Amino acid sequence: MATWPTVSELKARLDVTSTDWDDQLTRLLAAAIAETKLRVGDWVEGVDQPDDALAQSALERAVAYGMTGEDAASPKADRLLLGKRRRIGIA
Repeated sequence: MATWPTVSELKARLDVTSTDWDDQLTRLLAAAIAETKLRVGDWVEGVDQPDDALAQSALERAVAYGMTGEDAASPKADRLLLGKRRRIGIA
């Protein structure tokens, strides 16, 4: 099992060296992880764990959020969720 990405990984991807942005990047990463769990669906804290694809999906989403500052629908992040979704929305 993998672990969720860290702020250090996100800073490396965004080429941020200053600690001035750590609080904001921490929140941004938490939002990306929450979005990944939401897209998987039926995530059970303490039971479910990320695999490599889910961890990378969260990191890609955080990078997209950090670069655009808006809710970016990252196709790369979504592709990494292939086969991981547990529920499908029905209109």
